[in-house]
Amino acid sequence: MNFPSQLNRLRAEWAPSVPRELLAGAVATFALIPEVIAFSFVAGVDPAVGLYASFIISIVIAVFGARPAMVSAAAGSVALVAAPLVASHGLQYLLAAGLLAGAMQIVFGLLKMGMLVRFVSSSVRTGFLNALAVLIFSAQLPHLRGANAATWAMLALGLLLIYALPWLGQRLQLKALVAIPSPLICVLVLTVLSSALGLPLKTVADLGHLPDSLPLFALPEVPASLQTLRIIALPALAIAMVGLLESVLTAAVVDDMTGTPSNKNHECTGLGLANMTASVFGGIAGCGMIGQAVGNVKYGGRGRLSTLFAGVFLLVLMVALKPWVSQVPVIALVAIMVMVSVSTFDWKSLGNLRRLPLLSSAVMLTTVAITIGTHNLAAGVLTGVVLSGLFFAIKVSRMLQVRCSDDAQTGQRIWQVSGQVFFASADALIEAFDVRAAAGRDVRIDVSRAHFWDITAVAALDKVVERLRQHGCTVEVWGLDDDSQRLQQRLNA
Repeated sequence: MNFPSQLNRLRAEWAPSVPRELLAGAVATFALIPEVIAFSFVAGVDPAVGLYASFIISIVIAVFGARPAMVSAAAGSVALVAAPLVASHGLQYLLAAGLLAGAMQIVFGLLKMGMLVRFVSSSVRTGFLNALAVLIFSAQLPHLRGANAATWAMLALGLLLIYALPWLGQRLQLKALVAIPSPLICVLVLTVLSSALGLPLKTVADLGHLPDSLPLFALPEVPASLQTLRIIALPALAIAMVGLLESVLTAAVVDDMTGTPSNKNHECTGLGLANMTASVFGGIAGCGMIGQAVGNVKYGGRGRLSTLFAGVFLLVLMVALKPWVSQVPVIALVAIMVMVSVSTFDWKSLGNLRRLPLLSSAVMLTTVAITIGTHNLAAGVLTGVVLSGLFFAIKVSRMLQVRCSDDAQTGQRIWQVSGQVFFASADALIEAFDVRAAAGRDVRIDVSRAHFWDITAVAALDKVVERLRQHGCTVEVWGLDDDSQRLQQRLNA
């Protein structure tokens, strides 16, 4: 074994630059706090449940996940599908559902369901990003409703620090301002100012009860019975599918940002293991957090260490540094989340609306509208995928061509079929043949330039042949490829 090369590989995977990884992970941590607490309320659980989950998931996914620099934690999409179960049966059943959902995700990974991300078009991914950016921004508005002058002034100062410090550091060539992420400076400056001036600002302590101890291992306290399985099975499946979808999409976004690939099936199994671990330590299930992942990568996170540190630092802040974190003004975190939403939104997509094909723009806008309307990322993405598939099927079906000609020497009528024949174009194939005009003649159907994809297509060809024979025609089908022949044999078996 070549130890130097192995060591270099591990370093590249875990920490290309240790200081940069730690600072980027710290930015992700502060971006996690308000969202995780808010999502905990959405799910109907104590904030500690979401914070414990985020700590556990970050650590496990950093080790067993496939996408370095991706941040995973308690997420709003999972909270939405978990809320009804908590309301009807309580927290323990949610933990049991999370345990089962994690097991399902491991199975999904082994079944290579991570490849489903290939069916998500770029229009859907753009809509996914833009909708998430809007949701992140809108989630900050309750913190600003009825805000006093001090709140608005601190928000303006926070955004100024976040955006101006990197620019100032580059102009003045101040390495410290360039190396230290400006969101961390924003949190520090706003906390010091609000405490020193005694400003009337809401703090993290006002968001809810923060954890005051380490999470403890305990299996969910639910009856081990078939009735319990009936209660948690469908919520667990929903959690598993939503988590899978959001995680593989987040991984794909990080792939694009870093220019490196990742194994989506491996990410599924890693997420499943993380959710099972979180559930037995009293945490809600989670998935990839695209806003935090974007922030992590934006500020230099490239390895697993940034993800690991995001979770570890979260627990340190919530437990060991709880008195200090409790005094952090919420508006400082709001400023960070506004920055995250602006960074997440694909601003080029607005200019592309006129340049791109109408159907592609329609898919993107529909994905955004459904996601924002339902506050459910999975619903928006699934709608976009269905529309993309529908528009693609319509486009491909229009490529089918059937040309008719007569052989002057033999008098044989020849139909030349070219294109893709499947369920969406099968009826068009049947309608293209004027069987009455060919009555009593020798007919050749040349399908050497066509491909029959499904049973519906093969059945349509058989129907054409049968109709021609009913009109006294001698029919020869020429050029049917091997795959199409096998489909025909199965249909006629």
